[in-house]
This record gives sequence, C-alpha cells and structure tokens, in this order.
Amino acid sequence: MTLLPDRPSNEADGTDSAYPHVFRPIRIGTMHLRNRIMVPPHGSAIGNLWGTEEQAARHIAYWESRARDGASWIDGVRGRVRNPVIPGFETHGYGAETIGSYRQPNYVERVQQLVKVLHDAGAVVTSQLTVIGGVPHSPGSRLSAPIYNSRPHVMTRGDIKEYVDEYRFSARQARKAGLDGIELHLNHDDLLEWFLSPYTNDRDDEYGGSLENRARFAVETLAAVRDEIGTDMTLGVRLNMRQEVPGGFDTGDGLVIAQYLESTGLIDFLHAVIGSPWGDPSYIQPQFYEPAQWAELAGQVRKAVSLPVVYAGRVNSIDVAEQVLASGHADVVGMARAYIAERDLLTKARAGRREEIRPCVGGNDCISRQYAEGLPFGCAVNPHVGSEVNGRWGRAARPRRLLVVGGGPAGMELAGLAAESGHSVELWEADQELGGQLRIAAQARSYEQYSRYLGWQAARLERSGVEVRLGHRATADDVIAAGVDLVAIATGATAHRPRIDGVDLPHVVQSREVLRGAADVGRRVLVVAQDDHLPPLSLADTLSARGHEVTLVYGPAQPAQLLGRYITGGILARLYRQEVVFRHHEEVVRISADSVTVRNIYSRLSEELSGYDSVVLSCGGDSDASLHAELLGRVPHLHVLGDAYAPRRLVFATRQAYALAKSLLD
Repeated sequence: MTLLPDRPSNEADGTDSAYPHVFRPIRIGTMHLRNRIMVPPHGSAIGNLWGTEEQAARHIAYWESRARDGASWIDGVRGRVRNPVIPGFETHGYGAETIGSYRQPNYVERVQQLVKVLHDAGAVVTSQLTVIGGVPHSPGSRLSAPIYNSRPHVMTRGDIKEYVDEYRFSARQARKAGLDGIELHLNHDDLLEWFLSPYTNDRDDEYGGSLENRARFAVETLAAVRDEIGTDMTLGVRLNMRQEVPGGFDTGDGLVIAQYLESTGLIDFLHAVIGSPWGDPSYIQPQFYEPAQWAELAGQVRKAVSLPVVYAGRVNSIDVAEQVLASGHADVVGMARAYIAERDLLTKARAGRREEIRPCVGGNDCISRQYAEGLPFGCAVNPHVGSEVNGRWGRAARPRRLLVVGGGPAGMELAGLAAESGHSVELWEADQELGGQLRIAAQARSYEQYSRYLGWQAARLERSGVEVRLGHRATADDVIAAGVDLVAIATGATAHRPRIDGVDLPHVVQSREVLRGAADVGRRVLVVAQDDHLPPLSLADTLSARGHEVTLVYGPAQPAQLLGRYITGGILARLYRQEVVFRHHEEVVRISADSVTVRNIYSRLSEELSGYDSVVLSCGGDSDASLHAELLGRVPHLHVLGDAYAPRRLVFATRQAYALAKSLLD
C-alpha cells in the first residue's frame, strides 16, 4: 500500500497518540476542520427539519450529539432541488420530490437553527444538493438500471436552464442560512451523473458526446452555485469513481472526470465514492464487503488531483478511518453508519476506550426499515438513536431488582440498559454462552461483525454489573424463588418446521444446525426459504462458498423482500457468481428420499425435482414462550420480549428492550 503525504493543512498539529491522522486538523476551502471525520448525509430519516417543531428538534438534537462528540464536518443538510414538472404530472419512486428543500416556507430559518447549534458545538455544516435522475427527467431515453422501467421525460435545453436556475436558488438560500459550504451530488443515480455518463447520455447536442459536453450541465450548475456563494463558502462535488453498469464510465474515466472538474477552478474538494442504488455494490455497502474496500481507488483520485479528497464507503470503525488516512488514500473520511451505531465514537477513541465503542454490524436496517418497510428510523445495535432530543439515558427513579431470563439479543440489551439506569439485574441463560440465535447466525459467511457485537454486549454487561448465570435453564419455581421485583422473559424461539410431507426424514435439517456444525449436508442442497429477510441467502452463501451446489425455493417473486435494493445487490451478485439456483413462486409440498415436489403458488401445478442429497429448512422460528405462560399470575410484574413474543430480527429485539427499559425508568 503506497503512502502519500498529507496535504499542507495550514493548521496546528493537534494529533492524538492512538489516532494521529484522524485527529489532525485540516483546512478545506473556507472550512477549518478540527479533525478528519466528516458525517455524510442521512438525517432525513430521523425527522424532517422542515416539519413540526418536535420533528425539527429531534433532527437537530441528533446532529448536535455527533458534533458534540467531535465530528468536525456535518454534511447533513438535505438539499433536494425543486423537481419542475408540468401541472398534474405525478412523480413517484424514491427521490421523486417536487417542491425542493429550500422552497419549503420555513426551511432557511430551520437550517439557521441547526447551523448555530452545530457551530456552537465546533463543527462546520454543509448541504448536499441533489436531483435524482429518471423521476421523470433524463438526458435521453435510456434508464440507468434494469430493475425499473418508468419511461423518463427527455429534457430540453429549457429544462436544463430551469434546473440550473433552481440550483442557483438553492445555493442562495443556503448562503442565507449561514452554511459553510455546498456539495453537489454527482453520483449514485443523480441527474447530473446521468448527463455525465455515456451509458445514460445519448444526446447529440452540446450536452452529449464528448466529456466536455456531458459535463456541461454539471459545470453550468457549479458556475451558478459559485456565482451565488462567492468565495465565502466552500464548494465540492461528490463523485462516483466509476459506474458499475457496463457501458458507464470506468475507473480510468473517473480519474479524467475528476481532473476535468478540478480544471474548472470552481470546486474546493472532491468526495470520492463507489456504488449504485441497486447493484453490486450498493452505494450504502452492507456487511458483504470489506471495510473501506474502495479506499485505494480514492487514493488514485488523490494522486491525480491537487484538491483535498474525501472518501466514504464502509468506514465502519475509527481504526479503519485511521488506516485510510495513514495510507494516504484520503484527506478526510466519511462515517455515517458507524456514527449511527455509536454517538460517542470520537470521545471513546480519544480516551483510549476503544473496546466500549458499539460496533456497526452493517446490516443496513437503518436504511431498509424506512425505505423498504415503512418503519421509523432505527439502528439494530443502538436503540437510543433518534432519541437524542431526550438527553442521555437516565437513572431509575426507584431502582428495583430485575431478572432477565434469556441471554439473546433482547435479553442482553434489556439487562444492559436496566443496569445502566441503576437497577439490580440478574440474567439467566440456558446455554454456556450468551448470544442466543444471533451467536449461531454469526457463524455464517460475512457475519464477523455480529460476533464482535456480541462480544461488546458481554463486556458491557460485565462493566454495568449485571450478574450473569450461564448454563441455567430456568423453571417457573426457580423464577418465583428468586423473589425479584420484575421478571422479563426473553427465551427466544425454536426453529420452525413447516408442515411438509417428509419433513422428518433424516436428510432434512435445520439451517441453525448446519451453521453451528451439528448437521452435515451433502454436495447438492435444496433450501426451503420461508423467510423474508437475509437468513436463507446467508445460508446459501455459506454453503456455496464451501463447494455445495445450492438451490433456493421461494414463494415470493423476489428473495429477501424486506431488505430493499440497498442491500440485496451485493449478496445476490455473489450468489449468482457462485451458481446458486433460485426458484420463485413455488412452495415445497413433499420431500422424499430421492426427490422434492414443488408447487407453483398461483397455478398450483407441481413439479418433481430430483438429485438432492440434503434439504435444509430456513423457515424462521416459533416463539418459545412456555415459561412466560407458566408464570402468568404468579409473579407481580412479568414481561415478554424478543423472539419469545414474536420472532423477528436483531433491530426488533433491541428496540423492544429499549422500550421496556425506558418504562422502568419512571
């Protein structure tokens, strides 16, 4: 790995002994950064800044908490540019907004509030101006991805001018709001990227053909923005270093584009990223990729230009950030999901408390909950996120004795929260290790961060004084004899066994048995996939990587329908490369020693499949709530949570634990 020198910072060297590159100040344009950590945009999920007073307060409090921790650059002000459509046209799809952030009647005032709070906390604040391509505007008739097919409106020169004027208006309003800078979104399916790309831009006028022509819309926009903000604000571009679609620009082209944008003299920095909104990799890269996997490409950009370069993409820990900077691949790193998982990221790092930093697992529930499931913003490992407006986790008004039965994710989180609020907590776990089913899931390929998370939880319980008793399967009499004030049952779930003829044959096994090494499978494996999330895909990934031939049978039209496009691309790409076979709209109705019968869920026509050595059930779980049922009416305050209530995934377990622990504060 080639080391590149730091750019001159014109700042005093305020390094930290453990993370000297992270904590070194730098100047970018007009912005003086106290360290090299930038937080990329993601605040729209937390609460509308232009919404109710309550929503705005929640939004501001979230960003303030990260700035108070020490994040030097908050690139978090939403800047959707007005989407001008004809009267009566109904936009649809992600990003299909029409009004524009800076045309909201109270937006400038709200941004002013946010800027003042973040400036007081020592951070600089910028706004990212975005327009998503294809909703409905486009340079030409070709769409950027094969997964959606709504035909676009091909833009006229007048449309282009109208957009440039809208960018100018947004920049004017951003300046009124007191922001430190603006970042132009030239990546991830933005309209400006559609013009820049030879794949989506097939125009034959001055906005198509050569790089200079394809970049003309972006350069006109940059010139308009610079004209409005002058030299008092910083201006940069977030740029894809390459496109993932064949026919788009490649890495070499990306370097030329970066150099061309620098040559305009209009920008102060380049923010180099990778990914698409639907493919491999997604632009919000999940757990299937290595940390900072594309940082070396950013290093190539940094060699090719003299501007400061920001890199973002799977920078999931402060150690990874330090490595990216020390290797000379970037001047600043962007960290979003790591900061969602841990609000005190830099405080703990600087104090030498690295082991206390709550690790991000990269499951992307922070994204898919809202955009795929319509649920409130949340983090799988940090149930506090979004509640910063309420202040730090409090102390119980009346500390009591709590017994938690079950040491899976729900039980561990509840025990930790309750102990941290001052309760006396015991946790009983039937196994010899904590973690429940998540400990088994962590054996799957690309699940290493889940093991790290469980290790963090175990250390947290020890720090907070929870009395953990392993290898103890609780009975109702045991619980009653404990004489505690409160009992919480988090006994998890047993593996679901669907009602299929032949499901009890010896070559039919559960996925959890395979992952924990308790069951062997043959070379050819059929997986019965009755799960709307990741487990069947992760099982197939693990088995196919070991050399097994795997077929997945799904009832729905698509696998993992609760994941959304931001996470499925990576795992599906890997499975297809490993020649995993997918069968959709089918259910397994019969298993015999030498065949499996599947039935189409619509036509009800059946087909017999043969040649499989093993059948693996990946069908979720059934609640194990028997202890709760035995205790009803026999203990004064009884609760049930996690899979013992209804089997779901990690984010549901931790959020239920938070809700219960919060109720115990009063």
